[in-house]
Amino acid sequence: MLDESGHRLTGEGVKVAVIDTGIDYTHPDLVRNYKGGYDIIDSDLDPMETQASQGPPTLHGTHVAGIIAANGRVQGVAPEAEIYAYRALGPGGQGTTEQVIEAIEKAVEDGVDVLNLSLGNTVNGPDWPTSLALDKAVEQGVVAVTSSGNSGPAMWTVGSPGTAQQAISVGASAPPMQTPYITIPSESKELELNALKGTDRWTLRRDFEYVSAGFGMGDDYKELEARGKIAVVKRGRISFEEKVEIAQKAGAVGVLIYNNTSGPFVGGVEKRHSLPAGTLSQEDGEWLLEKLDSTHSSILRTMYRKEQDFLAPFSSRGPVTFSWEVKPDLVAPGMSIDSTVPGGYTGLDGTSMSAPHVAGAAALLVQAHPDWTPEQIKAALMNSAKQLFNKEGDLYAPHEQGAGRLQVNKSLELDTLVYPAAITFGKWSKNDIREKRSVTITVENQSDQTNTYHIDPPFVLLDGMEWHAPPAVTLKPKEKKEVTLSLDLMPSILGEGIHYDHIKITGGKEDILLPYILFMEEPDYPRVMAFQFVHGDKPNSYRYEYYLPGGAEESGIALYDPDTFQFITYLETRDYSDRGMVQAEITDVSLPPGTYKALVFAKQEGRQDIIESMIQIDGE
Repeated sequence: MLDESGHRLTGEGVKVAVIDTGIDYTHPDLVRNYKGGYDIIDSDLDPMETQASQGPPTLHGTHVAGIIAANGRVQGVAPEAEIYAYRALGPGGQGTTEQVIEAIEKAVEDGVDVLNLSLGNTVNGPDWPTSLALDKAVEQGVVAVTSSGNSGPAMWTVGSPGTAQQAISVGASAPPMQTPYITIPSESKELELNALKGTDRWTLRRDFEYVSAGFGMGDDYKELEARGKIAVVKRGRISFEEKVEIAQKAGAVGVLIYNNTSGPFVGGVEKRHSLPAGTLSQEDGEWLLEKLDSTHSSILRTMYRKEQDFLAPFSSRGPVTFSWEVKPDLVAPGMSIDSTVPGGYTGLDGTSMSAPHVAGAAALLVQAHPDWTPEQIKAALMNSAKQLFNKEGDLYAPHEQGAGRLQVNKSLELDTLVYPAAITFGKWSKNDIREKRSVTITVENQSDQTNTYHIDPPFVLLDGMEWHAPPAVTLKPKEKKEVTLSLDLMPSILGEGIHYDHIKITGGKEDILLPYILFMEEPDYPRVMAFQFVHGDKPNSYRYEYYLPGGAEESGIALYDPDTFQFITYLETRDYSDRGMVQAEITDVSLPPGTYKALVFAKQEGRQDIIESMIQIDGE
């Protein structure tokens, strides 16, 4: 990669923090780049991946570090960047908010230039502590990059710290890859197969028989000959992990899990499995079962198509609740990414893999422009992104892809920066009078010549939106100017829901598109999220927490019998809770020991949402 002067950019001299599970700094591809580390979990341990003797082993941080700066058989985006590893996550990749914040603070203290956090939770709010910590790091001059999360494809699934306003939140797109489709040879229908994360990639090349194995439990295989066949199982009753393990013990060559509610889904397993597995929509799974012949067995064929630049189904979508910000900011390759792991190399999926692509690109920009602020680095990455279209040819929305897919070379060639690189006009109400709202953007001429820029918002007057912008902005070389964009909105005309489009800025070498969003009336976001239930510090006590993005008129936890679904009791109820995390400890729980189905509910603004979870009560 060359800068505008023709010098090769490698990230040399740039310090990149990997806040993760630690890295294997003995790996031959990383040893030349590793400059130091800090163990947040246990200061007596080396900052390496968790070994089997210490708990569930990890490889995640080594994989992430390789994408950024591997310099051997595998080449990272910035192969000569200096890696500073911070082991904030312990066995199994688990850690606390406090550990992540401590790692952020230590990295800033150590003078790193770029932070990468391929981690997160399911709290979609702008004020979660890790999100606020990243914003503080950016204010200290550090470029912060984080994954948006792997809870897609629904809206409102982006989680903290991917909700941080000033950080760069990254979703996952597909690099050039062979996408598997399932078909029955005698039928024309093709079924799209989503990978089950943590299992071997689906690479079956010949026809196989398939069988229906119920929910994939042990008893479902007793009267079934599954050896050498593909097992088709229904989602539910037991974990994905158990479904894969049982199918493998039964001798299946692959397992397909179809949804138990309408539509497709994505999922994963914690332990790595050699059995290939994938997921199907409910409709596709039921269609396969309808096609089974009288022997309950038929033939499946896998076809492969070379595809790229579609969004990964697991990639979390935005926007952010309360602030209504566009997130993710952009997307980068996050499917089938080969990189370093302790003892070798492997391919992994996830926004954990897409974020380090952007962190590496940020390192190249820091090397090329050491005087740029994090806001300018972020703008260069977003202003130069490639807009992506789905398989039906429709443009992905800003809250799905942000500004588009990372283009490292284009970001280094830009002669104009515009920031903020995405805009929100917030939430409006039908009861509002006609109102004009304004935002300020900065247009910066990075070229060596005078440029005249034109700002072209979409013309949507008939839909109740009227834009106001200066007709032209002339900037001398290296000059920048703040420009005010105003939206005159007529609430009585504009339809309810989310509205989005792009504002075009012309006049530089490349046109720049700024995505924007706004909402008419209260958005349809989940009223409750991020439920946790654990043992307390005393016998027969339990701690729980859940997040209310917009507060709740009523919320609580109802318990049901997991087999009969009969209501048992309310574990807790609350009236009129403010926005944020609800946390409490319950003592003296008078319930028989056992497993219960918990329905966590919240009501707000005429809508109720529920989270289903299985919890364990141990009794006295």
